[in-house]
Amino acid sequence: MTTQPPRKYKAKEYATDQDVRWCPGCGDYAILAGVQRSLAKQGVPPEKVAFISGIGCSSRFPYYMATYGFHTIHGRAPAFATGLKIARPDMNVWVITGDGDSLSIGGNHFIHLLRRNVDLNILLFNNRIYGLTKGQYSPTSEVGKKTKSSPMGSIDHPFKPLQLAIGADAGFLARTIDVDAKVMAEVTAAASAYRGTAFVEVLQNCNIFNDGAWENIAAKQVRAEMTVRLAHGEPMIFGKAKDKGVRLDGLKPVAFTIGEDGLSTSDAWVHDAHDPDLTRSMLLARMEGPDLPTPVGVLRSVDRPVFDVEVRKQANAAGSGTATDVHDLLKGRRTWTVS
Repeated sequence: MTTQPPRKYKAKEYATDQDVRWCPGCGDYAILAGVQRSLAKQGVPPEKVAFISGIGCSSRFPYYMATYGFHTIHGRAPAFATGLKIARPDMNVWVITGDGDSLSIGGNHFIHLLRRNVDLNILLFNNRIYGLTKGQYSPTSEVGKKTKSSPMGSIDHPFKPLQLAIGADAGFLARTIDVDAKVMAEVTAAASAYRGTAFVEVLQNCNIFNDGAWENIAAKQVRAEMTVRLAHGEPMIFGKAKDKGVRLDGLKPVAFTIGEDGLSTSDAWVHDAHDPDLTRSMLLARMEGPDLPTPVGVLRSVDRPVFDVEVRKQANAAGSGTATDVHDLLKGRRTWTVS
């Protein structure tokens, strides 16, 4: 008996015939193309994929994927996606959300999805603004941000999505930039392969209401100097000439130049994505400029019990026992009949 080789897919097979309706130049276009290329490369059949979204610019994503999809309600995509994964464990489920959708009205659903560790993937498009409702400050907007709803500058302290996810003991954490196709493909493939909730923060530009949101690290001319690409088991080396590194001074990350002060690549912090302790993951999540590079890639990938797997185990165990009439269950043992 001959075995058929795995079916090969092309990115265009994941695209629908719908006109993509984002503003010209929006970072969402790059994310969409990156996800389509990644799924094709992984060979995931479109009929085995579902994209679930809430409300916001990012949440139009399901319309543009030739897969199953559901455009749900504000902040509640995790609840719909959890139900889908429990009912259909064979599906590759993705939650598409934005910084407003997931961290404001949907904040409670977001943290509990991470805590439970349902086997699905979250792509959070973080552009630090409410784009769909035309430019109000969001839960990730920086202090002092002047917008239509904060004309004198926001006084809110912003969420850092990866730090919030670590607080919920997320097993998989990654970050990428909308225009960095290489890292995008790397982290989406790793997220898809992970058993549990894989959380990916995408630093995304909104060229209409928050243009240059991440220009200080995402712009091509500065990206090599302002980001460090993480790889498990590899030292944290960065810079256009790969002449800089990050080392740990106790539990404090410090950037250094290779060759200065007697420091070499052997002094660099070696990334351990599988470290079960959250301490170093939090250090990475807090790293940012101007003194430190912003980490991109997979920050953390550790095994944890998977919620939907455990739910099915309980359901199977309950179903294997002696069947009980539902009315008897509702009455319980402490009921009586009044005549």
